[in-house]
Amino acid sequence: MNYKTTISDIAKELNVTPATVSRALSDHPGISAKTKVSVQQTAQRLNYSRNRIASSLRSGKTWLVGVIIPSAEINFFGSVVHGIESIANTKGYNVLIYQSNEKGDHEAKGIETFLSARVDGILASIAKDTHDFSHFQEIKERNVPLVFFDRANDDLGIPSVVIDDFKGGYVATEHLIKQGFNRIAHISGPQHIKIFNDRLRGYRKALSDYQIETDEQLIFDGNVSIESGKDAIRHFSAASKMPDAVFAVEDFTALGAVQELKQMNIQIPEEVGVIGFANEHFGEYITPGLSTIDQQTVLMGKESVQLLMKLMGSEESIHARPEKIVLEPVPVFRRSSIRRPEVL
Repeated sequence: MNYKTTISDIAKELNVTPATVSRALSDHPGISAKTKVSVQQTAQRLNYSRNRIASSLRSGKTWLVGVIIPSAEINFFGSVVHGIESIANTKGYNVLIYQSNEKGDHEAKGIETFLSARVDGILASIAKDTHDFSHFQEIKERNVPLVFFDRANDDLGIPSVVIDDFKGGYVATEHLIKQGFNRIAHISGPQHIKIFNDRLRGYRKALSDYQIETDEQLIFDGNVSIESGKDAIRHFSAASKMPDAVFAVEDFTALGAVQELKQMNIQIPEEVGVIGFANEHFGEYITPGLSTIDQQTVLMGKESVQLLMKLMGSEESIHARPEKIVLEPVPVFRRSSIRRPEVL
């Protein structure tokens, strides 16, 4: 029979009490950093495997964090999850991921699954088809810590970590203006999702600040997809309203626009400039390289889980005024939008 290392074995090795070892493994604030490191190194050397079930029964914690993402196919969310896991794992938490597939009912089912698993906290990015937010209200009513990331709803009074989407939309549009474009279209996303509405507002404000009248016929109601980008270009062409530049609400929409412009033999950026939003990995590999707005995804993940752990560590903070962390958008200008490299 294989012998399993216990907390007592680690305590004996270090000449400390089992209670000290237990607290060190649980990252107790009363244990010094030096002791924690010694305990962790010894535990690793002795191949100690923590009994999560017993620990959960003693502490009432499951050491699980649930994360709901709209889509696993979008690199943006994978990158945010990477940031989440990089912090959660060092604190002893395992991360459960549930994909809503951009559907509100799937999202609600994910919440139900996490609550049944008694996760210690939940991180969520709202699906684009979600209009009923009662499942998020249920989390609040059950006093389970919840933090939104990227796609949030300020009306729900839930802490969040987001990018400054208004500023990102402004910067993207301003860049196109400074490159000499003046018939700038916007392919939007569902407007009940705050981030997409903020990007549209940023677009409008940049046009206004540069004394360019907003042409409502150059705003296309999209649904955040490659096909949406293609549909928009076809729509503008059919209506004889072809713009000289396009600000797409996110990179997959921008990719669809690029593909359709190429299909029409329209030169990018000489005839039509294009910029997206999110800095998906494919952007630097397509031709021409796609200009975009980076959302600091890994940092967003780290800030989100740190905020969640702050809530999990204080019962009072769950009922306090919700904290909102706003990250700076970072412009990434590539060939698809550059006519005047001297003004970058």
